Amino acid sequence: MSLPLSGVRVLDLSNVLAGPFCGYHLARLGAEVIKIENPKGGDLARRLGADPRMSERLQGLSFVAVNAGKQSVAIDLKSKDGKEVFLRLVATADVVLENFRPKVMERLGLGFETLAKHNSRLIYCAISGFGQTGPWAGRPAYDQIVQGLSGAMSVTGDARSAPLRTGFPISDTIAGLTAAFAIAAALVEQRQTGRGRFIDVSLLEATIAAMGWVVSNHLNAGIDPLPMGNENFTAAPSGTFRTATGPLNIAANEQKQYETLCNLIGRPELKSDPRFADRQARKTNRSALSEELNRALSARPAEEWEAEFNAAGVPAGCVLKVADVLAEAQVVGRRFIETLPAARGDGEALRVTRPGFRLEDEFPSPPAPPALGADTVLWMARLGYSQEDTERLVLNGAIGLPSTADTVPKRSA
Repeated sequence: MSLPLSGVRVLDLSNVLAGPFCGYHLARLGAEVIKIENPKGGDLARRLGADPRMSERLQGLSFVAVNAGKQSVAIDLKSKDGKEVFLRLVATADVVLENFRPKVMERLGLGFETLAKHNSRLIYCAISGFGQTGPWAGRPAYDQIVQGLSGAMSVTGDARSAPLRTGFPISDTIAGLTAAFAIAAALVEQRQTGRGRFIDVSLLEATIAAMGWVVSNHLNAGIDPLPMGNENFTAAPSGTFRTATGPLNIAANEQKQYETLCNLIGRPELKSDPRFADRQARKTNRSALSEELNRALSARPAEEWEAEFNAAGVPAGCVLKVADVLAEAQVVGRRFIETLPAARGDGEALRVTRPGFRLEDEFPSPPAPPALGADTVLWMARLGYSQEDTERLVLNGAIGLPSTADTVPKRSA
């Protein structure tokens, strides 16, 4: 089956999450994504995840989540021979993706300007904490640091609990999606004009950009964003409420939805209460409105309210744990979780999520995440290296092979 990015080759030098998450989406759209990894351990995420046994095999569950469908070529980019192998690969590629600190690739002699001399059509995407320029450019950064610096933590939680980090690495994932979008656009241009591009993606800027509604209020109305817990700053009632069995999210953002909600909970008089008569009044008196709603909602289980509200056009949903939502018919029925074939040399099947989009045709399940260096031998041959050259480069450490999978074939006597 042909996918939108079939025929596109991506060299993915990135580690851990932002870059690999970008590469994962490109791979699921049909691109041939080749991880370029240090022979001494590879992607740092190979050792991350909740199953120590898998981490010991360099198939950590964090790595598994975003590396299915990729290949792995192990190259020491600090060695002269390793650089030569990499440059041969670059000549065949459409995209280079990395998430090193700015100037790392330049210090290796492998920056965009150098690579473009070997491939004028090359799209080069650099993901970093703060971008390639500016006073913070050289600083180390992880998702935690960027969440704090971006202002995201300052508006997460409520007045008592803020600042809070989100429950998953949101800055990394937003930056990865931002990079994938920019690369896809650059590929369209490349096909039309034959031009390459340098793409500079900043975790900080990607996160702030995703906070556009909050930031716009500050820039254009002088409103300093405040943490509002589970409430929606644009409407009320829109937040998390108490029921007989647990929390329930309700978003009655429109006037008609609010009036329907009042009828369903047996409190029609709230529709004409001047404190709650219109959207602005409800926002001003949101605490008093929440008290009224919590009192009424406590009479019945969350699941009953959820079904009744949604049937009447009032958006509502229980607050689920990850295990709960993965077992829901909505998720199961759309086959959002897929089982990968057993990893090479591992013998165990793995489960991962699909991307958050669907094309008209079904996605085939991708191959399992590769062992470190699983495709080194294959690519050395494709690049024109002889068996003797490959053996020599393995011995001098310029390239690496997996310890449990592919090996250089033995010569006949």
